[in-house]
Amino acid sequence: MSFNTKSSALLRCWGSRFWRRRRQQLCPLEGPFGSCFGGARPRPILDMSYSRHFLDFQGSSIPSSMKKLVVTKLSSNFREAVTLRQDAPVPLPGDGDLLVRNRFIGINASDINYSAGRYDTSVKPPFDAGFEGIGDVVALGLSASARYTVGQAVAYMTPGSFAEYTVVPAKQAVLLPSVKPEFLTLMVSGATAYISLKELGELSEGKKVLVTAASGGTGQFAVQLSKKAKCHVIGTCSSDEKAGFLKSIGCDHPINYKTENVAAVLKRDYPEGMDVVYESVGGKMFDLAVNSLATKGRLIVIGFISGYQNPTGLQPVKAEMLPAKLLKKSASIRGFFLNHYLSEYKMAMEHLLTMYESRELVCEVDLGDMSPEGKFTGLESVFRAVDYMYMGKNIGKIVVELPNSVNSKL
Repeated sequence: MSFNTKSSALLRCWGSRFWRRRRQQLCPLEGPFGSCFGGARPRPILDMSYSRHFLDFQGSSIPSSMKKLVVTKLSSNFREAVTLRQDAPVPLPGDGDLLVRNRFIGINASDINYSAGRYDTSVKPPFDAGFEGIGDVVALGLSASARYTVGQAVAYMTPGSFAEYTVVPAKQAVLLPSVKPEFLTLMVSGATAYISLKELGELSEGKKVLVTAASGGTGQFAVQLSKKAKCHVIGTCSSDEKAGFLKSIGCDHPINYKTENVAAVLKRDYPEGMDVVYESVGGKMFDLAVNSLATKGRLIVIGFISGYQNPTGLQPVKAEMLPAKLLKKSASIRGFFLNHYLSEYKMAMEHLLTMYESRELVCEVDLGDMSPEGKFTGLESVFRAVDYMYMGKNIGKIVVELPNSVNSKL
Protein backbone atom coordinates (compact mmCIF):
# COMPACT_ATOMS: atom_id res chain seq x y z
CA MET A 1 0.00 0.00 0.00
CA SER A 2 1.33 3.43 -0.90
CA PHE A 3 0.69 6.59 1.07
CA ASN A 4 0.41 10.16 -0.13
CA THR A 5 0.23 13.29 1.98
CA LYS A 6 -3.51 13.07 2.54
CA SER A 7 -3.47 9.40 3.56
CA SER A 8 -0.58 10.01 5.96
CA ALA A 9 -2.48 12.86 7.57
CA LEU A 10 -5.53 10.65 7.92
CA LEU A 11 -3.45 7.93 9.49
CA ARG A 12 -1.84 10.32 11.96
CA CYS A 13 -5.28 11.63 12.91
CA TRP A 14 -6.70 8.21 13.61
CA GLY A 15 -3.52 7.00 15.24
CA SER A 16 -3.18 9.92 17.59
CA ARG A 17 -6.81 9.62 18.67
CA PHE A 18 -6.39 5.91 19.39
CA TRP A 19 -3.08 6.08 21.22
CA ARG A 20 -4.07 9.12 23.26
CA ARG A 21 -7.01 7.15 24.62
CA ARG A 22 -4.97 3.96 24.88
CA ARG A 23 -2.22 5.62 26.96
CA GLN A 24 -4.82 7.07 29.29
CA GLN A 25 -6.34 3.62 29.81
CA LEU A 26 -3.03 1.86 30.37
CA CYS A 27 -1.14 4.57 32.24
CA PRO A 28 -3.35 7.07 34.11
CA LEU A 29 -0.34 8.36 36.07
CA GLU A 30 1.68 9.36 33.02
CA GLY A 31 3.06 12.84 33.43
CA PRO A 32 4.11 15.48 30.94
CA PHE A 33 7.80 14.53 30.99
CA GLY A 34 7.78 10.77 30.63
CA SER A 35 5.82 7.53 30.56
CA CYS A 36 4.88 5.41 33.53
CA PHE A 37 7.12 2.68 32.11
CA GLY A 38 10.20 4.97 32.25
CA GLY A 39 12.20 6.33 29.40
CA ALA A 40 11.21 8.87 26.83
CA ARG A 41 7.71 10.19 26.41
CA PRO A 42 5.68 8.11 23.87
CA ARG A 43 5.42 9.53 20.38
CA PRO A 44 2.11 11.38 19.84
CA ILE A 45 1.48 9.71 16.46
CA LEU A 46 0.96 6.12 15.45
CA ASP A 47 4.02 4.22 14.29
CA MET A 48 3.66 3.46 10.57
CA SER A 49 4.31 -0.25 11.22
CA TYR A 50 0.81 -0.44 12.65
CA SER A 51 -0.79 1.25 9.66
CA ARG A 52 -2.53 -1.85 8.40
CA HIS A 53 -4.55 -2.02 11.61
CA PHE A 54 -6.11 1.37 11.12
CA LEU A 55 -6.20 2.46 7.51
CA ASP A 56 -9.15 1.78 5.26
CA PHE A 57 -8.04 -1.22 3.19
CA GLN A 58 -9.63 -0.05 -0.07
CA GLY A 59 -7.46 3.05 -0.09
CA SER A 60 -10.35 5.42 0.50
CA SER A 61 -10.72 7.58 3.55
CA ILE A 62 -12.93 6.73 6.49
CA PRO A 63 -15.30 9.71 6.63
CA SER A 64 -15.79 11.79 9.75
CA SER A 65 -19.58 11.46 9.58
CA MET A 66 -22.10 8.85 8.48
CA LYS A 67 -25.78 7.98 8.31
CA LYS A 68 -27.44 5.88 10.99
CA LEU A 69 -30.89 5.12 12.37
CA VAL A 70 -31.59 6.25 15.92
CA VAL A 71 -34.55 5.50 18.17
CA THR A 72 -35.71 8.94 19.29
CA LYS A 73 -39.11 7.95 20.67
CA LEU A 74 -40.26 4.71 22.26
CA SER A 75 -42.94 3.26 20.03
CA SER A 76 -43.90 -0.01 18.33
CA ASN A 77 -44.54 2.08 15.23
CA PHE A 78 -41.08 1.91 13.70
CA ARG A 79 -41.57 4.97 11.50
CA GLU A 80 -42.59 7.06 14.52
CA ALA A 81 -39.85 5.71 16.76
CA VAL A 82 -36.82 5.94 14.48
CA THR A 83 -35.04 8.89 12.87
CA LEU A 84 -32.43 8.82 10.10
CA ARG A 85 -29.44 10.91 11.12
CA GLN A 86 -27.36 12.22 8.24
CA ASP A 87 -24.32 13.53 10.13
CA ALA A 88 -23.58 11.14 12.99
CA PRO A 89 -19.86 10.89 13.86
CA VAL A 90 -18.13 7.72 12.71
CA PRO A 91 -17.26 5.88 15.94
CA LEU A 92 -13.67 5.08 16.93
CA PRO A 93 -12.86 1.44 17.75
CA GLY A 94 -11.37 0.73 21.17
CA ASP A 95 -8.43 -1.56 21.83
CA GLY A 96 -10.48 -4.75 21.50
CA ASP A 97 -12.90 -3.52 18.84
CA LEU A 98 -13.42 -3.65 15.08
CA LEU A 99 -14.82 -0.85 12.98
CA VAL A 100 -17.05 -2.51 10.38
CA ARG A 101 -18.27 -0.86 7.21
CA ASN A 102 -21.70 -2.44 6.90
CA ARG A 103 -22.60 -3.97 3.55
CA PHE A 104 -25.80 -5.81 4.52
CA ILE A 105 -28.04 -5.45 7.57
CA GLY A 106 -30.72 -7.84 8.77
CA ILE A 107 -34.36 -7.00 9.46
CA ASN A 108 -36.05 -8.80 12.34
CA ALA A 109 -39.61 -8.82 13.63
CA SER A 110 -38.21 -7.82 17.01
CA ASP A 111 -36.79 -4.56 15.63
CA ILE A 112 -40.03 -2.89 16.71
CA ASN A 113 -39.81 -4.50 20.16
CA TYR A 114 -36.38 -2.91 20.36
CA SER A 115 -37.69 0.50 19.22
CA ALA A 116 -40.51 0.20 21.78
CA GLY A 117 -38.00 -0.35 24.58
CA ARG A 118 -39.41 -3.73 25.53
CA TYR A 119 -36.10 -5.52 26.02
CA ASP A 120 -34.57 -3.10 28.52
CA THR A 121 -36.95 -0.64 30.15
CA SER A 122 -34.03 1.24 31.73
CA VAL A 123 -32.74 2.41 28.33
CA LYS A 124 -34.12 5.75 27.22
CA PRO A 125 -33.92 7.40 23.78
CA PRO A 126 -31.89 8.25 21.88
CA PHE A 127 -30.22 4.91 21.17
CA ASP A 128 -29.04 3.15 18.03
CA ALA A 129 -31.32 0.77 16.12
CA GLY A 130 -30.66 -2.63 14.55
CA PHE A 131 -28.66 -5.54 15.90
CA GLU A 132 -27.14 -7.64 13.13
CA GLY A 133 -24.97 -6.87 10.15
CA ILE A 134 -22.19 -8.04 7.88
CA GLY A 135 -19.39 -6.06 6.30
CA ASP A 136 -15.68 -5.34 6.01
CA VAL A 137 -13.25 -4.51 8.80
CA VAL A 138 -11.85 -1.06 7.98
CA ALA A 139 -10.15 -0.24 11.29
CA LEU A 140 -9.45 -1.96 14.59
CA GLY A 141 -7.73 -1.69 17.93
CA LEU A 142 -4.32 -3.17 18.66
CA SER A 143 -5.56 -6.08 20.80
CA ALA A 144 -8.20 -6.92 18.21
CA SER A 145 -5.46 -7.17 15.59
CA ALA A 146 -4.23 -10.37 17.24
CA ARG A 147 -7.12 -12.18 15.54
CA TYR A 148 -8.36 -9.84 12.83
CA THR A 149 -6.95 -7.55 10.18
CA VAL A 150 -8.25 -4.82 7.93
CA GLY A 151 -10.09 -6.14 4.88
CA GLN A 152 -11.61 -9.23 6.45
CA ALA A 153 -15.32 -9.99 6.18
CA VAL A 154 -17.21 -10.36 9.46
CA ALA A 155 -20.77 -10.72 10.66
CA TYR A 156 -21.99 -9.71 14.08
CA MET A 157 -24.95 -9.50 16.40
CA THR A 158 -24.66 -6.30 18.43
CA PRO A 159 -26.76 -3.11 18.82
CA GLY A 160 -26.28 -0.31 16.31
CA SER A 161 -26.20 -2.20 13.01
CA PHE A 162 -28.54 0.22 11.23
CA ALA A 163 -25.61 2.47 10.37
CA GLU A 164 -22.97 2.83 7.70
CA TYR A 165 -20.26 1.99 10.24
CA THR A 166 -20.56 0.02 13.49
CA VAL A 167 -18.04 -0.65 16.25
CA VAL A 168 -18.12 -4.36 17.05
CA PRO A 169 -16.29 -6.03 19.96
CA ALA A 170 -13.86 -8.44 18.29
CA LYS A 171 -14.96 -11.28 20.57
CA GLN A 172 -18.50 -10.95 19.21
CA ALA A 173 -17.56 -10.97 15.52
CA VAL A 174 -17.81 -14.01 13.28
CA LEU A 175 -15.07 -14.28 10.66
CA LEU A 176 -16.42 -15.12 7.20
CA PRO A 177 -14.84 -16.12 3.88
CA SER A 178 -16.65 -13.31 2.05
CA VAL A 179 -19.39 -10.69 2.37
CA LYS A 180 -22.56 -12.48 1.26
CA PRO A 181 -26.09 -11.73 2.51
CA GLU A 182 -26.71 -15.46 2.89
CA PHE A 183 -24.29 -15.52 5.82
CA LEU A 184 -26.34 -12.83 7.55
CA THR A 185 -29.41 -15.09 7.61
CA LEU A 186 -27.61 -17.34 10.09
CA MET A 187 -26.72 -14.75 12.74
CA VAL A 188 -30.12 -14.44 14.45
CA SER A 189 -32.64 -16.41 12.40
CA GLY A 190 -30.52 -19.51 11.80
CA ALA A 191 -29.03 -19.56 15.29
CA THR A 192 -32.47 -19.22 16.90
CA ALA A 193 -33.80 -22.25 15.02
CA TYR A 194 -30.67 -24.33 15.57
CA ILE A 195 -30.23 -23.74 19.29
CA SER A 196 -33.93 -23.83 20.24
CA LEU A 197 -34.60 -27.11 18.43
CA LYS A 198 -31.40 -28.65 19.78
CA GLU A 199 -31.95 -27.59 23.38
CA LEU A 200 -35.74 -27.79 23.62
CA GLY A 201 -37.07 -29.77 20.67
CA GLU A 202 -35.79 -33.29 21.47
CA LEU A 203 -36.09 -34.10 17.78
CA SER A 204 -35.79 -37.68 16.59
CA GLU A 205 -36.68 -39.70 13.53
CA GLY A 206 -40.37 -39.87 12.71
CA LYS A 207 -41.49 -37.05 15.01
CA LYS A 208 -44.10 -34.68 13.61
CA VAL A 209 -43.02 -31.02 13.68
CA LEU A 210 -45.27 -28.04 12.93
CA VAL A 211 -43.50 -24.80 11.98
CA THR A 212 -45.60 -21.63 11.87
CA ALA A 213 -44.56 -18.76 9.56
CA ALA A 214 -42.44 -21.48 7.98
CA SER A 215 -41.26 -19.51 4.94
CA GLY A 216 -39.91 -16.60 6.98
CA GLY A 217 -36.44 -15.76 8.17
CA THR A 218 -36.23 -18.29 11.00
CA GLY A 219 -39.01 -20.65 9.85
CA GLN A 220 -36.98 -21.70 6.80
CA PHE A 221 -34.25 -23.01 9.11
CA ALA A 222 -36.66 -24.75 11.50
CA VAL A 223 -38.04 -26.66 8.51
CA GLN A 224 -34.65 -27.71 7.18
CA LEU A 225 -33.12 -28.61 10.53
CA SER A 226 -36.17 -30.70 11.46
CA LYS A 227 -35.88 -32.54 8.15
CA LYS A 228 -32.20 -33.22 8.85
CA ALA A 229 -33.34 -34.86 12.09
CA LYS A 230 -35.57 -37.11 9.89
CA CYS A 231 -38.80 -35.59 11.17
CA HIS A 232 -42.08 -35.16 9.26
CA VAL A 233 -42.51 -31.40 8.84
CA ILE A 234 -45.69 -29.38 8.38
CA GLY A 235 -45.35 -25.67 7.67
CA THR A 236 -47.92 -22.87 7.64
CA CYS A 237 -47.64 -19.99 5.17
CA SER A 238 -49.79 -17.34 3.49
CA SER A 239 -49.49 -17.96 -0.26
CA ASP A 240 -49.07 -20.65 -2.86
CA GLU A 241 -45.70 -19.14 -3.80
CA LYS A 242 -44.52 -19.61 -0.22
CA ALA A 243 -45.89 -23.15 -0.20
CA GLY A 244 -43.82 -23.86 -3.29
CA PHE A 245 -40.71 -22.52 -1.57
CA LEU A 246 -41.40 -24.73 1.45
CA LYS A 247 -41.62 -27.80 -0.75
CA SER A 248 -38.31 -26.86 -2.35
CA ILE A 249 -36.54 -26.95 1.03
CA GLY A 250 -38.06 -30.27 2.06
CA CYS A 251 -41.28 -29.41 3.90
CA ASP A 252 -43.55 -32.48 3.74
CA HIS A 253 -46.86 -30.67 4.07
CA PRO A 254 -47.13 -26.91 3.47
CA ILE A 255 -50.49 -25.40 4.53
CA ASN A 256 -51.64 -22.09 3.07
CA TYR A 257 -53.74 -20.65 5.88
CA LYS A 258 -55.32 -18.15 3.51
CA THR A 259 -57.00 -20.94 1.53
CA GLU A 260 -57.09 -23.83 4.01
CA ASN A 261 -58.36 -24.29 7.55
CA VAL A 262 -55.19 -25.22 9.41
CA ALA A 263 -56.95 -26.72 12.44
CA ALA A 264 -59.16 -28.88 10.24
CA VAL A 265 -56.24 -30.07 8.13
CA LEU A 266 -54.20 -31.00 11.19
CA LYS A 267 -57.11 -32.82 12.83
CA ARG A 268 -57.83 -34.75 9.63
CA ASP A 269 -54.26 -35.64 8.62
CA TYR A 270 -52.60 -35.84 12.05
CA PRO A 271 -55.22 -36.97 14.57
CA GLU A 272 -52.59 -37.91 17.14
CA GLY A 273 -51.20 -34.39 17.16
CA MET A 274 -47.83 -32.68 16.84
CA ASP A 275 -44.77 -33.80 18.77
CA VAL A 276 -43.12 -30.39 18.41
CA VAL A 277 -44.45 -26.97 17.38
CA TYR A 278 -42.03 -24.17 16.49
CA GLU A 279 -44.23 -21.10 17.02
CA SER A 280 -43.53 -17.47 16.19
CA VAL A 281 -46.95 -15.96 15.33
CA GLY A 282 -48.93 -15.80 18.57
CA GLY A 283 -52.63 -15.02 19.10
CA LYS A 284 -54.97 -17.44 17.35
CA MET A 285 -52.07 -19.40 15.89
CA PHE A 286 -50.73 -19.98 19.40
CA ASP A 287 -54.13 -21.30 20.50
CA LEU A 288 -54.20 -23.59 17.47
CA ALA A 289 -50.70 -24.83 18.29
CA VAL A 290 -51.67 -25.69 21.87
CA ASN A 291 -54.72 -27.60 20.68
CA SER A 292 -52.67 -29.53 18.13
CA LEU A 293 -50.11 -30.89 20.60
CA ALA A 294 -49.73 -34.64 20.91
CA THR A 295 -49.35 -36.45 24.23
CA LYS A 296 -46.00 -35.27 25.67
CA GLY A 297 -45.87 -32.68 22.88
CA ARG A 298 -43.59 -29.64 23.16
CA LEU A 299 -44.48 -26.12 22.02
CA ILE A 300 -41.46 -23.84 21.54
CA VAL A 301 -42.35 -20.14 21.56
CA ILE A 302 -39.68 -18.05 19.82
CA GLY A 303 -41.91 -15.02 19.26
CA PHE A 304 -45.42 -13.70 18.64
CA ILE A 305 -45.15 -11.33 15.72
CA SER A 306 -48.92 -10.84 15.39
CA GLY A 307 -48.89 -8.76 18.59
CA TYR A 308 -45.70 -6.74 18.26
CA GLN A 309 -47.40 -3.75 16.65
CA ASN A 310 -49.91 -3.47 19.50
CA PRO A 311 -49.20 -1.10 22.40
CA THR A 312 -48.81 -4.09 24.74
CA GLY A 313 -46.82 -6.15 22.23
CA LEU A 314 -49.28 -9.02 22.64
CA GLN A 315 -52.30 -10.60 21.00
CA PRO A 316 -54.93 -12.17 23.32
CA VAL A 317 -54.73 -15.95 23.78
CA LYS A 318 -57.11 -18.39 25.43
CA ALA A 319 -55.10 -18.84 28.57
CA GLU A 320 -57.87 -19.79 31.00
CA MET A 321 -57.90 -23.43 29.88
CA LEU A 322 -54.16 -23.70 29.26
CA PRO A 323 -53.21 -25.53 32.51
CA ALA A 324 -55.91 -28.15 31.93
CA LYS A 325 -54.91 -28.68 28.29
CA LEU A 326 -51.26 -29.17 29.17
CA LEU A 327 -52.06 -31.50 32.07
CA LYS A 328 -54.40 -33.60 29.96
CA LYS A 329 -51.63 -34.30 27.44
CA SER A 330 -48.55 -34.10 29.71
CA ALA A 331 -47.53 -31.41 27.23
CA SER A 332 -45.23 -28.46 27.77
CA ILE A 333 -44.59 -24.93 26.53
CA ARG A 334 -41.06 -23.58 26.47
CA GLY A 335 -39.99 -20.04 25.66
CA PHE A 336 -36.75 -19.35 23.82
CA PHE A 337 -34.82 -16.05 23.77
CA LEU A 338 -31.48 -16.22 21.97
CA ASN A 339 -29.64 -13.97 24.42
CA HIS A 340 -30.12 -16.59 27.15
CA TYR A 341 -28.27 -19.20 25.09
CA LEU A 342 -25.17 -17.31 23.99
CA SER A 343 -22.97 -20.04 25.48
CA GLU A 344 -24.18 -22.23 22.60
CA TYR A 345 -23.88 -19.55 19.93
CA LYS A 346 -20.34 -20.15 18.65
CA MET A 347 -20.91 -23.87 18.23
CA ALA A 348 -24.20 -23.25 16.44
CA MET A 349 -22.67 -20.74 14.03
CA GLU A 350 -19.78 -23.04 13.18
CA HIS A 351 -22.18 -25.86 12.36
CA LEU A 352 -24.54 -23.66 10.36
CA LEU A 353 -21.71 -22.13 8.33
CA THR A 354 -20.33 -25.59 7.58
CA MET A 355 -23.74 -26.78 6.41
CA TYR A 356 -24.23 -23.75 4.18
CA GLU A 357 -20.78 -23.95 2.62
CA SER A 358 -21.27 -27.66 1.93
CA ARG A 359 -24.64 -26.85 0.33
CA GLU A 360 -26.61 -28.76 2.94
CA LEU A 361 -28.58 -25.68 3.94
CA VAL A 362 -30.59 -23.14 1.93
CA CYS A 363 -30.27 -19.58 3.20
CA GLU A 364 -33.05 -17.73 1.39
CA VAL A 365 -32.58 -13.96 1.24
CA ASP A 366 -35.31 -11.44 0.41
CA LEU A 367 -33.75 -8.16 -0.73
CA GLY A 368 -37.12 -6.66 -1.62
CA ASP A 369 -36.84 -7.07 -5.38
CA MET A 370 -40.55 -7.88 -5.54
CA SER A 371 -41.65 -5.05 -3.24
CA PRO A 372 -43.63 -2.17 -4.83
CA GLU A 373 -40.69 0.27 -4.70
CA GLY A 374 -38.03 -2.29 -5.53
CA LYS A 375 -34.90 -3.54 -3.83
CA PHE A 376 -34.07 -2.48 -0.28
CA THR A 377 -30.98 -0.34 -0.76
CA GLY A 378 -29.64 2.21 1.72
CA LEU A 379 -30.65 3.00 5.29
CA GLU A 380 -33.66 4.95 4.00
CA SER A 381 -35.18 1.66 2.85
CA VAL A 382 -35.10 0.06 6.31
CA PHE A 383 -38.50 1.62 7.00
CA ARG A 384 -39.94 -0.02 3.87
CA ALA A 385 -38.33 -3.32 4.78
CA VAL A 386 -39.95 -3.35 8.23
CA ASP A 387 -43.34 -2.56 6.65
CA TYR A 388 -42.78 -5.34 4.11
CA MET A 389 -42.19 -7.85 6.89
CA TYR A 390 -45.35 -6.89 8.74
CA MET A 391 -47.38 -7.17 5.56
CA GLY A 392 -46.23 -10.80 5.43
CA LYS A 393 -44.70 -10.48 1.98
CA ASN A 394 -41.22 -11.87 2.51
CA ILE A 395 -39.88 -15.29 1.60
CA GLY A 396 -36.78 -15.96 3.66
CA LYS A 397 -34.76 -13.39 5.57
CA ILE A 398 -35.26 -9.71 4.78
CA VAL A 399 -31.91 -8.03 4.18
CA VAL A 400 -31.08 -4.42 3.28
CA GLU A 401 -28.01 -3.69 1.16
CA LEU A 402 -25.96 -0.60 1.98
CA PRO A 403 -24.10 1.11 -0.88
CA ASN A 404 -20.47 2.05 -0.52
CA SER A 405 -20.50 4.72 2.17
CA VAL A 406 -17.09 6.23 1.45
CA ASN A 407 -17.27 9.98 1.02
CA SER A 408 -13.93 10.64 -0.59
CA LYS A 409 -11.00 9.01 -2.34
CA LEU A 410 -7.34 9.51 -1.63
